[in-house]
Amino acid sequence: MMRRATARGFTLIETLVALVVFALVCAAGVGVMAWASDNRGVLHGRMERLAALQRSQVLLKADLSQAAPRRVRDVHGAPARTVFDGGRAGAPLLALTRRGWSNPDAEARASLQYVEYRLDGDRLERRVHRALDGGQAEPPQVLLDGVEAATVAFRFQGQWMDGWQGSPEDLPEAVRLDLELADIGVVRQLFLLPEGAW
Repeated sequence: MMRRATARGFTLIETLVALVVFALVCAAGVGVMAWASDNRGVLHGRMERLAALQRSQVLLKADLSQAAPRRVRDVHGAPARTVFDGGRAGAPLLALTRRGWSNPDAEARASLQYVEYRLDGDRLERRVHRALDGGQAEPPQVLLDGVEAATVAFRFQGQWMDGWQGSPEDLPEAVRLDLELADIGVVRQLFLLPEGAW
């Protein structure tokens, strides 16, 4: 004799257990998604911070690798003490004249440019002057914020020194810039100046 198959449904208990398991899996999935989203935001912020640090390093390297031994004059016509400055009390972190200022519009100006790096509060700023002699500084370009401290040292004639003490016409052989960043810690950067400048 053949047995007849009977259709049997789920009981209320089985349905409730299935819904509880599904709810637990969904809650865990939402928690994992929220955690991943938070980490993505943190990672994005960290990547932006590192990108800003790399951009500042590229600018510093470009400026220092094209340093020129040329003194500038202030707005009153007085010549600068040296062709390169930095690391002294009251002075910028770095001040120099650089070569290679591109001139795509063929303006009537030099290809040299005076550049200063300063620490203003917790911001590392780069300032340029449109004219070498007597030129006013352009608005600053903020390279990094959250800078807690900055120290600069210069290598000259095989010795490291804290403040630039070379002769008025000399450039250092190398520059070391230590930045203490609030969220990263101390970052040490070394830059060589052009051969033949020393």
